[in-house]
Amino acid sequence: MTTTPKSIAILGAGATGLSAAFHLERRGHRVRVFEATGRVGGSVRTELSDGWLIESGPNSLLAGEPALTRLIDELGLTGDVQQASPGAKNRYIVRGGKPVAAPVSPPAFLTSPLFSFGAKLRLFGDLFMGPRVRTSDISLHEFVRAHFGQELVDYGLNPFVGGVYAGNPLKLSARHSFPQLWEIEQQHGSIIRGQIATAKAKKATGAPKTGIFSLTRGLQMIPDALAARLASGAITLNARIEALVPGSPSVASAKEGKTWNLVWNDGTTAHTEQFDTVVSALPAPALAQLRFGTLGERPLAALDTIEHPPVASLFLGFRREQVAHPLDGFGVLMPELEKRSTLGILFSSSLFPGRAPEGYVALTVMAGGVRQPQIARLPADKLLSAVEQDLRELLGVSGAPVFQRHAFWPRAIPQYNLGYGAHLDAMAACERAHPGLFIGGQARDGIALPACLAAGEKLASRVCA
Repeated sequence: MTTTPKSIAILGAGATGLSAAFHLERRGHRVRVFEATGRVGGSVRTELSDGWLIESGPNSLLAGEPALTRLIDELGLTGDVQQASPGAKNRYIVRGGKPVAAPVSPPAFLTSPLFSFGAKLRLFGDLFMGPRVRTSDISLHEFVRAHFGQELVDYGLNPFVGGVYAGNPLKLSARHSFPQLWEIEQQHGSIIRGQIATAKAKKATGAPKTGIFSLTRGLQMIPDALAARLASGAITLNARIEALVPGSPSVASAKEGKTWNLVWNDGTTAHTEQFDTVVSALPAPALAQLRFGTLGERPLAALDTIEHPPVASLFLGFRREQVAHPLDGFGVLMPELEKRSTLGILFSSSLFPGRAPEGYVALTVMAGGVRQPQIARLPADKLLSAVEQDLRELLGVSGAPVFQRHAFWPRAIPQYNLGYGAHLDAMAACERAHPGLFIGGQARDGIALPACLAAGEKLASRVCA
Protein backbone atom coordinates (compact mmCIF):
# COMPACT_ATOMS: atom_id res chain seq x y z
CA MET A 1 0.00 0.00 0.00
CA THR A 2 1.23 3.50 -0.83
CA THR A 3 2.71 5.43 2.11
CA THR A 4 3.43 8.77 0.39
CA PRO A 5 0.31 10.97 0.50
CA LYS A 6 -1.01 12.01 -2.89
CA SER A 7 -3.12 14.91 -4.00
CA ILE A 8 -6.07 13.35 -5.80
CA ALA A 9 -8.76 14.96 -7.94
CA ILE A 10 -12.05 13.09 -7.94
CA LEU A 11 -14.45 13.88 -10.74
CA GLY A 12 -18.07 13.54 -9.68
CA ALA A 13 -19.76 13.69 -6.26
CA GLY A 14 -22.19 10.87 -6.81
CA ALA A 15 -22.08 7.65 -4.80
CA THR A 16 -18.89 6.37 -6.43
CA GLY A 17 -16.95 9.63 -6.20
CA LEU A 18 -17.86 10.26 -2.57
CA SER A 19 -17.10 6.66 -1.63
CA ALA A 20 -13.69 6.88 -3.33
CA ALA A 21 -12.95 10.18 -1.57
CA PHE A 22 -13.96 8.75 1.81
CA HIS A 23 -11.73 5.69 1.48
CA LEU A 24 -8.78 7.65 0.06
CA GLU A 25 -8.88 10.24 2.84
CA ARG A 26 -8.93 7.46 5.41
CA ARG A 27 -5.69 6.19 3.84
CA GLY A 28 -4.04 9.56 4.31
CA HIS A 29 -4.42 11.14 0.88
CA ARG A 30 -5.56 14.68 0.09
CA VAL A 31 -8.68 14.70 -2.05
CA ARG A 32 -10.63 17.33 -3.95
CA VAL A 33 -14.02 16.35 -5.33
CA PHE A 34 -15.34 18.30 -8.32
CA GLU A 35 -19.09 18.18 -8.98
CA ALA A 36 -20.77 19.81 -11.98
CA THR A 37 -24.12 20.32 -10.23
CA GLY A 38 -25.05 22.19 -7.08
CA ARG A 39 -25.48 19.14 -4.83
CA VAL A 40 -23.87 15.84 -3.88
CA GLY A 41 -25.41 12.41 -4.34
CA GLY A 42 -26.00 12.15 -8.07
CA SER A 43 -29.18 10.18 -8.68
CA VAL A 44 -29.69 9.64 -4.94
CA ARG A 45 -32.15 12.31 -3.91
CA THR A 46 -34.46 12.38 -0.88
CA GLU A 47 -36.97 15.09 0.04
CA LEU A 48 -38.88 15.47 3.31
CA SER A 49 -42.08 17.51 3.10
CA ASP A 50 -45.03 17.72 5.52
CA GLY A 51 -44.77 14.11 6.66
CA TRP A 52 -43.97 12.70 3.19
CA LEU A 53 -40.58 11.14 2.39
CA ILE A 54 -39.89 11.20 -1.34
CA GLU A 55 -37.13 9.22 -3.06
CA SER A 56 -36.59 10.60 -6.56
CA GLY A 57 -33.86 8.09 -7.42
CA PRO A 58 -33.09 4.71 -5.81
CA ASN A 59 -35.80 3.68 -3.34
CA SER A 60 -34.15 0.87 -1.41
CA LEU A 61 -30.99 -1.15 -0.94
CA LEU A 62 -30.41 -4.90 -1.06
CA ALA A 63 -28.56 -6.19 1.97
CA GLY A 64 -26.13 -9.08 1.89
CA GLU A 65 -22.90 -7.43 0.75
CA PRO A 66 -20.31 -7.20 3.54
CA ALA A 67 -18.76 -4.06 2.01
CA LEU A 68 -22.10 -2.22 2.15
CA THR A 69 -22.74 -3.34 5.73
CA ARG A 70 -19.26 -2.20 6.71
CA LEU A 71 -19.70 1.21 5.06
CA ILE A 72 -23.05 1.81 6.76
CA ASP A 73 -21.37 1.04 10.09
CA GLU A 74 -18.32 3.23 9.37
CA LEU A 75 -20.62 6.16 8.57
CA GLY A 76 -22.46 5.73 11.87
CA LEU A 77 -25.74 4.94 10.11
CA THR A 78 -26.41 1.46 11.51
CA GLY A 79 -28.98 2.83 13.96
CA ASP A 80 -30.86 4.45 11.05
CA VAL A 81 -31.26 1.23 9.06
CA GLN A 82 -34.91 0.40 8.31
CA GLN A 83 -35.71 -3.15 7.30
CA ALA A 84 -38.59 -3.60 4.89
CA SER A 85 -41.92 -4.02 6.68
CA PRO A 86 -42.88 -7.71 7.13
CA GLY A 87 -46.30 -6.94 5.65
CA ALA A 88 -44.72 -5.84 2.38
CA LYS A 89 -43.77 -9.36 1.36
CA ASN A 90 -45.61 -9.56 -1.97
CA ARG A 91 -44.26 -8.53 -5.34
CA TYR A 92 -47.00 -8.21 -7.88
CA ILE A 93 -46.79 -8.72 -11.62
CA VAL A 94 -49.65 -7.80 -13.93
CA ARG A 95 -51.12 -10.66 -15.96
CA GLY A 96 -54.43 -10.54 -17.78
CA GLY A 97 -55.00 -7.00 -16.57
CA LYS A 98 -54.72 -7.86 -12.86
CA PRO A 99 -51.86 -7.77 -10.34
CA VAL A 100 -50.85 -11.31 -9.37
CA ALA A 101 -48.47 -12.04 -6.50
CA ALA A 102 -45.19 -13.44 -7.80
CA PRO A 103 -44.06 -16.71 -6.16
CA VAL A 104 -41.21 -16.33 -3.68
CA SER A 105 -40.51 -20.02 -2.97
CA PRO A 106 -40.59 -23.35 -4.86
CA PRO A 107 -43.90 -24.45 -3.23
CA ALA A 108 -45.45 -21.06 -4.04
CA PHE A 109 -44.27 -21.34 -7.63
CA LEU A 110 -46.04 -24.67 -8.05
CA THR A 111 -49.37 -23.21 -6.96
CA SER A 112 -48.99 -19.70 -8.40
CA PRO A 113 -51.58 -18.57 -10.97
CA LEU A 114 -48.95 -16.30 -12.53
CA PHE A 115 -47.48 -19.09 -14.67
CA SER A 116 -49.06 -21.93 -16.64
CA PHE A 117 -48.51 -25.61 -15.87
CA GLY A 118 -46.28 -25.87 -18.95
CA ALA A 119 -44.09 -23.00 -17.74
CA LYS A 120 -43.73 -24.67 -14.35
CA LEU A 121 -42.61 -27.92 -15.97
CA ARG A 122 -40.16 -26.02 -18.17
CA LEU A 123 -38.55 -24.40 -15.13
CA PHE A 124 -37.48 -27.75 -13.72
CA GLY A 125 -35.65 -28.56 -16.94
CA ASP A 126 -33.00 -26.07 -15.86
CA LEU A 127 -31.98 -28.40 -13.01
CA PHE A 128 -30.56 -30.89 -15.49
CA MET A 129 -28.37 -28.49 -17.46
CA GLY A 130 -24.62 -28.99 -17.29
CA PRO A 131 -21.88 -26.33 -17.23
CA ARG A 132 -21.73 -24.32 -20.44
CA VAL A 133 -18.94 -22.15 -21.83
CA ARG A 134 -20.20 -19.71 -24.44
CA THR A 135 -17.86 -18.36 -27.11
CA SER A 136 -19.84 -15.15 -27.61
CA ASP A 137 -22.27 -12.93 -25.74
CA ILE A 138 -26.02 -13.28 -26.20
CA SER A 139 -29.03 -11.19 -25.22
CA LEU A 140 -30.48 -11.53 -21.76
CA HIS A 141 -33.76 -12.57 -23.39
CA GLU A 142 -32.11 -15.47 -25.21
CA PHE A 143 -30.09 -16.47 -22.15
CA VAL A 144 -33.09 -16.76 -19.81
CA ARG A 145 -35.31 -18.35 -22.46
CA ALA A 146 -32.73 -21.12 -22.94
CA HIS A 147 -32.99 -21.96 -19.24
CA PHE A 148 -36.63 -21.31 -18.40
CA GLY A 149 -38.68 -20.84 -21.58
CA GLN A 150 -40.53 -17.94 -23.20
CA GLU A 151 -43.29 -17.55 -20.61
CA LEU A 152 -40.78 -16.94 -17.82
CA VAL A 153 -39.15 -14.34 -20.06
CA ASP A 154 -42.46 -12.57 -20.75
CA TYR A 155 -43.85 -12.57 -17.21
CA GLY A 156 -40.70 -12.87 -15.10
CA LEU A 157 -37.64 -11.40 -16.79
CA ASN A 158 -39.32 -8.68 -18.85
CA PRO A 159 -41.08 -6.86 -15.98
CA PHE A 160 -38.05 -7.32 -13.72
CA VAL A 161 -35.71 -5.75 -16.27
CA GLY A 162 -38.22 -2.96 -16.82
CA GLY A 163 -38.09 -2.20 -13.11
CA VAL A 164 -34.31 -2.47 -12.66
CA TYR A 165 -32.81 -1.23 -15.93
CA ALA A 166 -35.88 0.38 -17.53
CA GLY A 167 -34.49 -1.67 -20.39
CA ASN A 168 -35.23 -4.31 -23.01
CA PRO A 169 -34.04 -7.92 -22.46
CA LEU A 170 -33.72 -8.37 -26.23
CA LYS A 171 -31.01 -5.67 -26.27
CA LEU A 172 -29.29 -6.18 -22.92
CA SER A 173 -26.11 -8.23 -22.80
CA ALA A 174 -26.43 -11.35 -20.66
CA ARG A 175 -22.72 -11.25 -19.90
CA HIS A 176 -22.55 -7.64 -18.78
CA SER A 177 -26.03 -6.81 -17.43
CA PHE A 178 -26.18 -9.82 -15.09
CA PRO A 179 -22.58 -11.11 -14.87
CA GLN A 180 -23.32 -13.31 -11.85
CA LEU A 181 -25.84 -15.36 -13.83
CA TRP A 182 -23.33 -15.64 -16.66
CA GLU A 183 -20.69 -17.01 -14.29
CA ILE A 184 -23.18 -19.37 -12.63
CA GLU A 185 -24.01 -20.91 -16.01
CA GLN A 186 -20.34 -21.46 -16.78
CA GLN A 187 -19.68 -23.12 -13.43
CA HIS A 188 -22.93 -25.01 -12.79
CA GLY A 189 -24.98 -25.00 -15.98
CA SER A 190 -28.21 -24.81 -14.01
CA ILE A 191 -29.09 -21.33 -12.80
CA ILE A 192 -31.20 -22.77 -9.98
CA ARG A 193 -28.48 -25.11 -8.73
CA GLY A 194 -25.91 -22.35 -9.06
CA GLN A 195 -27.95 -19.89 -7.02
CA ILE A 196 -28.47 -22.50 -4.30
CA ALA A 197 -24.71 -23.16 -4.21
CA THR A 198 -23.96 -19.43 -4.09
CA ALA A 199 -26.39 -18.91 -1.21
CA LYS A 200 -24.81 -21.80 0.72
CA ALA A 201 -21.31 -20.42 0.13
CA LYS A 202 -22.35 -16.96 1.37
CA LYS A 203 -23.94 -18.45 4.47
CA ALA A 204 -20.76 -20.42 5.21
CA THR A 205 -18.68 -17.23 5.13
CA GLY A 206 -21.03 -15.48 7.55
CA ALA A 207 -22.12 -12.88 4.99
CA PRO A 208 -25.06 -10.69 6.09
CA LYS A 209 -28.52 -11.97 5.24
CA THR A 210 -30.16 -10.56 2.15
CA GLY A 211 -33.19 -8.35 2.36
CA ILE A 212 -34.50 -4.91 1.44
CA PHE A 213 -33.65 -1.94 3.62
CA SER A 214 -33.49 1.84 3.66
CA LEU A 215 -32.64 4.56 6.18
CA THR A 216 -34.90 6.56 8.47
CA ARG A 217 -34.47 9.80 6.51
CA GLY A 218 -33.99 8.17 3.13
CA LEU A 219 -31.01 7.11 1.07
CA GLN A 220 -29.72 10.68 0.77
CA MET A 221 -28.30 10.05 4.24
CA ILE A 222 -25.50 8.00 2.65
CA PRO A 223 -23.98 10.62 0.32
CA ASP A 224 -24.59 13.30 2.95
CA ALA A 225 -22.69 11.24 5.53
CA LEU A 226 -19.84 10.54 3.11
CA ALA A 227 -19.56 14.24 2.26
CA ALA A 228 -19.63 15.22 5.95
CA ARG A 229 -16.69 12.90 6.69
CA LEU A 230 -14.41 14.66 4.18
CA ALA A 231 -12.07 17.50 5.13
CA SER A 232 -13.47 21.00 5.05
CA GLY A 233 -13.37 22.42 1.52
CA ALA A 234 -12.81 19.01 -0.08
CA ILE A 235 -15.90 19.31 -2.30
CA THR A 236 -16.30 21.95 -4.99
CA LEU A 237 -19.81 22.23 -6.43
CA ASN A 238 -20.84 23.79 -9.75
CA ALA A 239 -17.43 22.90 -11.15
CA ARG A 240 -17.40 21.89 -14.81
CA ILE A 241 -14.30 19.94 -15.88
CA GLU A 242 -12.88 21.29 -19.13
CA ALA A 243 -9.69 19.29 -19.64
CA LEU A 244 -7.06 16.97 -18.17
CA VAL A 245 -3.53 17.88 -19.21
CA PRO A 246 -0.47 15.79 -18.23
CA GLY A 247 1.96 17.92 -16.22
CA SER A 248 5.43 17.64 -14.75
CA PRO A 249 6.93 14.55 -13.11
CA SER A 250 5.41 13.71 -9.72
CA VAL A 251 7.31 12.65 -6.63
CA ALA A 252 4.21 11.26 -4.89
CA SER A 253 3.13 9.46 -8.04
CA ALA A 254 6.47 8.10 -9.18
CA LYS A 255 4.83 4.94 -10.48
CA GLU A 256 2.50 6.97 -12.71
CA GLY A 257 5.31 9.31 -13.74
CA LYS A 258 3.56 12.68 -14.14
CA THR A 259 1.10 14.94 -12.46
CA TRP A 260 -2.18 16.13 -13.95
CA ASN A 261 -3.26 19.70 -14.61
CA LEU A 262 -7.02 19.78 -14.16
CA VAL A 263 -8.79 22.64 -15.92
CA TRP A 264 -12.22 23.46 -14.52
CA ASN A 265 -14.73 26.29 -14.70
CA ASP A 266 -16.95 27.68 -11.94
CA GLY A 267 -19.34 29.30 -14.40
CA THR A 268 -17.46 32.57 -14.68
CA THR A 269 -13.76 31.78 -14.38
CA ALA A 270 -11.47 29.00 -15.60
CA HIS A 271 -9.09 27.47 -13.04
CA THR A 272 -6.12 25.14 -13.36
CA GLU A 273 -4.94 22.96 -10.48
CA GLN A 274 -2.28 20.27 -10.30
CA PHE A 275 -2.85 16.78 -8.86
CA ASP A 276 -0.81 13.60 -8.59
CA THR A 277 -3.75 11.39 -9.57
CA VAL A 278 -7.18 11.75 -11.15
CA VAL A 279 -10.09 9.47 -10.26
CA SER A 280 -13.10 9.68 -12.56
CA ALA A 281 -16.52 8.70 -11.23
CA LEU A 282 -18.32 10.48 -14.05
CA PRO A 283 -21.31 9.00 -15.90
CA ALA A 284 -20.75 7.87 -19.48
CA PRO A 285 -22.05 11.05 -21.20
CA ALA A 286 -19.62 13.21 -19.17
CA LEU A 287 -16.75 10.76 -19.76
CA ALA A 288 -17.44 11.00 -23.48
CA GLN A 289 -16.93 14.78 -23.33
CA LEU A 290 -13.74 14.61 -21.24
CA ARG A 291 -10.85 16.27 -23.11
CA PHE A 292 -7.22 15.26 -22.70
CA GLY A 293 -4.00 17.09 -23.42
CA THR A 294 -3.37 20.43 -25.08
CA LEU A 295 -5.11 19.27 -28.27
CA GLY A 296 -8.32 18.46 -26.44
CA GLU A 297 -8.62 14.88 -27.65
CA ARG A 298 -11.65 12.85 -26.52
CA PRO A 299 -10.49 9.22 -26.23
CA LEU A 300 -13.81 8.14 -24.67
CA ALA A 301 -16.09 9.87 -27.17
CA ALA A 302 -17.64 6.52 -28.18
CA LEU A 303 -19.21 6.23 -24.72
CA ASP A 304 -21.74 8.82 -25.85
CA THR A 305 -23.38 6.05 -27.89
CA ILE A 306 -24.34 4.13 -24.72
CA GLU A 307 -28.10 4.14 -24.51
CA HIS A 308 -29.52 6.08 -21.54
CA PRO A 309 -33.32 6.06 -21.79
CA PRO A 310 -35.32 8.79 -20.03
CA VAL A 311 -37.17 7.80 -16.87
CA ALA A 312 -39.76 9.78 -14.91
CA SER A 313 -41.18 9.14 -11.47
CA LEU A 314 -44.34 10.44 -9.86
CA PHE A 315 -44.54 10.27 -6.08
CA LEU A 316 -48.26 10.37 -5.31
CA GLY A 317 -49.95 10.68 -1.93
CA PHE A 318 -53.56 9.55 -1.35
CA ARG A 319 -55.89 9.20 1.58
CA ARG A 320 -55.98 5.51 2.50
CA GLU A 321 -59.64 5.19 1.52
CA GLN A 322 -58.81 6.37 -2.01
CA VAL A 323 -56.91 3.13 -2.74
CA ALA A 324 -58.83 -0.16 -2.77
CA HIS A 325 -55.78 -2.44 -3.07
CA PRO A 326 -54.34 -3.67 0.26
CA LEU A 327 -50.86 -2.51 -0.86
CA ASP A 328 -49.40 -5.52 0.92
CA GLY A 329 -46.14 -5.66 -0.91
CA PHE A 330 -43.15 -4.04 -2.57
CA GLY A 331 -45.15 -2.93 -5.60
CA VAL A 332 -46.36 -4.05 -9.00
CA LEU A 333 -44.38 -4.50 -12.23
CA MET A 334 -45.70 -4.38 -15.78
CA PRO A 335 -44.77 -6.94 -18.44
CA GLU A 336 -44.48 -5.29 -21.85
CA LEU A 337 -47.15 -7.66 -23.22
CA GLU A 338 -49.71 -6.04 -20.92
CA LYS A 339 -49.48 -2.72 -22.84
CA ARG A 340 -49.49 -0.47 -19.78
CA SER A 341 -48.31 3.15 -19.49
CA THR A 342 -46.07 2.51 -16.50
CA LEU A 343 -43.01 0.39 -15.82
CA GLY A 344 -44.03 -0.23 -12.24
CA ILE A 345 -45.66 1.21 -9.14
CA LEU A 346 -43.90 1.03 -5.79
CA PHE A 347 -45.97 0.84 -2.61
CA SER A 348 -43.62 3.28 -0.88
CA SER A 349 -45.52 3.73 2.39
CA SER A 350 -46.05 -0.02 2.76
CA LEU A 351 -42.40 -0.85 2.23
CA PHE A 352 -40.97 1.43 4.93
CA PRO A 353 -42.50 3.40 7.80
CA GLY A 354 -42.49 7.19 7.77
CA ARG A 355 -43.09 7.61 4.04
CA ALA A 356 -46.58 9.12 4.44
CA PRO A 357 -48.56 10.88 7.20
CA GLU A 358 -50.95 8.84 9.33
CA GLY A 359 -54.05 7.86 7.36
CA TYR A 360 -52.38 8.33 3.98
CA VAL A 361 -50.48 6.11 1.53
CA ALA A 362 -47.68 6.87 -0.91
CA LEU A 363 -47.17 5.35 -4.35
CA THR A 364 -44.18 5.91 -6.62
CA VAL A 365 -44.98 5.48 -10.31
CA MET A 366 -42.10 4.81 -12.71
CA ALA A 367 -42.56 5.48 -16.43
CA GLY A 368 -40.59 5.66 -19.66
CA GLY A 369 -37.38 3.75 -20.19
CA VAL A 370 -36.51 2.00 -23.42
CA ARG A 371 -40.08 0.78 -23.63
CA GLN A 372 -41.90 4.14 -23.79
CA PRO A 373 -39.44 7.07 -23.70
CA GLN A 374 -42.08 9.51 -24.94
CA ILE A 375 -44.15 9.04 -21.78
CA ALA A 376 -41.19 9.90 -19.54
CA ARG A 377 -40.78 13.24 -21.32
CA LEU A 378 -44.34 14.40 -20.57
CA PRO A 379 -44.80 17.31 -18.14
CA ALA A 380 -46.08 16.32 -14.69
CA ASP A 381 -49.78 16.98 -15.35
CA LYS A 382 -49.84 15.07 -18.62
CA LEU A 383 -47.80 12.24 -17.11
CA LEU A 384 -50.34 11.90 -14.32
CA SER A 385 -53.14 11.73 -16.89
CA ALA A 386 -51.22 9.05 -18.80
CA VAL A 387 -50.84 6.77 -15.76
CA GLU A 388 -54.24 7.32 -14.14
CA GLN A 389 -55.77 4.34 -15.94
CA ASP A 390 -53.14 1.99 -14.54
CA LEU A 391 -53.69 3.35 -11.03
CA ARG A 392 -57.45 3.01 -11.31
CA GLU A 393 -57.63 -0.43 -12.94
CA LEU A 394 -54.79 -2.14 -11.06
CA LEU A 395 -54.99 -0.59 -7.60
CA GLY A 396 -58.51 0.80 -7.43
CA VAL A 397 -57.34 4.40 -7.00
CA SER A 398 -60.09 6.99 -7.01
CA GLY A 399 -59.86 10.76 -7.08
CA ALA A 400 -56.87 13.06 -7.42
CA PRO A 401 -53.72 12.72 -5.31
CA VAL A 402 -53.49 15.00 -2.29
CA PHE A 403 -49.72 15.29 -2.70
CA GLN A 404 -47.34 14.77 -5.61
CA ARG A 405 -43.75 15.24 -6.72
CA HIS A 406 -42.38 14.78 -10.21
CA ALA A 407 -38.80 13.78 -11.05
CA PHE A 408 -37.38 13.43 -14.55
CA TRP A 409 -34.05 11.89 -15.52
CA PRO A 410 -33.44 12.65 -19.24
CA ARG A 411 -30.53 10.19 -19.44
CA ALA A 412 -31.20 7.78 -16.61
CA ILE A 413 -29.74 4.27 -16.52
CA PRO A 414 -26.89 3.14 -18.80
CA GLN A 415 -27.98 0.12 -20.81
CA TYR A 416 -25.40 -2.68 -20.78
CA ASN A 417 -26.53 -3.76 -24.23
CA LEU A 418 -24.94 -6.29 -26.57
CA GLY A 419 -21.50 -5.05 -27.54
CA TYR A 420 -20.97 -3.30 -24.20
CA GLY A 421 -17.61 -4.99 -23.87
CA ALA A 422 -16.22 -2.48 -26.39
CA HIS A 423 -17.02 0.37 -23.99
CA LEU A 424 -15.36 -1.44 -21.09
CA ASP A 425 -12.29 -2.03 -23.28
CA ALA A 426 -12.20 1.67 -24.20
CA MET A 427 -12.11 2.70 -20.54
CA ALA A 428 -9.36 0.19 -19.79
CA ALA A 429 -7.36 1.40 -22.81
CA CYS A 430 -7.74 5.02 -21.69
CA GLU A 431 -6.30 4.14 -18.29
CA ARG A 432 -3.35 2.36 -19.91
CA ALA A 433 -2.67 5.33 -22.17
CA HIS A 434 -2.90 7.81 -19.29
CA PRO A 435 -1.09 6.48 -16.18
CA GLY A 436 -2.42 8.08 -13.02
CA LEU A 437 -6.01 8.09 -14.29
CA PHE A 438 -8.52 5.69 -12.72
CA ILE A 439 -12.07 5.23 -14.04
CA GLY A 440 -15.02 3.64 -12.24
CA GLY A 441 -18.68 3.97 -11.46
CA GLN A 442 -22.02 3.28 -13.07
CA ALA A 443 -20.67 3.02 -16.62
CA ARG A 444 -18.18 0.34 -15.60
CA ASP A 445 -19.06 -1.36 -12.34
CA GLY A 446 -22.83 -1.88 -12.27
CA ILE A 447 -25.89 0.34 -12.08
CA ALA A 448 -27.23 -0.30 -8.55
CA LEU A 449 -26.36 2.00 -5.65
CA PRO A 450 -24.47 -0.73 -3.70
CA ALA A 451 -22.38 -1.41 -6.82
CA CYS A 452 -21.55 2.29 -7.16
CA LEU A 453 -20.53 2.54 -3.50
CA ALA A 454 -18.38 -0.58 -3.87
CA ALA A 455 -16.83 0.90 -7.02
CA GLY A 456 -15.57 3.83 -4.97
CA GLU A 457 -13.83 1.54 -2.51
CA LYS A 458 -12.37 -0.44 -5.42
CA LEU A 459 -11.03 2.75 -7.01
CA ALA A 460 -9.38 3.75 -3.74
CA SER A 461 -7.72 0.34 -3.50
CA ARG A 462 -6.44 0.61 -7.09
CA VAL A 463 -4.98 4.06 -6.45
CA CYS A 464 -3.18 2.79 -3.35
CA ALA A 465 -1.98 -0.51 -4.86
